Amino acid sequence: MDGAAAAEAEEAFRLVYAEAFAEPPYNETVDDVAVTFRRFRSQTRKGTFRAALARAEDGEPVGMACGYPLGPSTGWWDQLTDPVSDDMRREDGHRTFGLMELAVRGPWRRQGVARRLHESLLDGIGAERVLLNVHPGSRAAVATYRAWGYRKIGEARPWQGADLHDVMLLGLRERP
Repeated sequence: MDGAAAAEAEEAFRLVYAEAFAEPPYNETVDDVAVTFRRFRSQTRKGTFRAALARAEDGEPVGMACGYPLGPSTGWWDQLTDPVSDDMRREDGHRTFGLMELAVRGPWRRQGVARRLHESLLDGIGAERVLLNVHPGSRAAVATYRAWGYRKIGEARPWQGADLHDVMLLGLRERP
């Protein structure tokens, strides 16, 4: 979906996000979710925003993913605790797709939903690589990303007061 379609489906995205990120190690509160969805509304207005939403046969939302290509002035690289090379941090609005969120509700995990959401979101993006932050305490997520070919390139505090997160990169041109 594009940003407009995702904005219309915000409640479904919010349901998945709130349930998945209420769990440890995230422990997000209603207030945390409200902050995330203020940011979500801003993100959906970007012309390059993409999202995917998985639903059960009865229409119930079960998983979501969203992101957009990083622009030349992205602050993502500035959040790393150890600087990376100028070549690594070079962005042009096409080179790197920032995976902002990927979540699946508990009852639908371990059924390939996350992988299908990930593949759907990245299908045809034309980017060279994908960048994401993941809480290292979410062992299942870290293991999944590694199994998909992501590698840790550093650590960051993605927002003020955030726990340290692993920054992971997937080279799309390196994939089979």
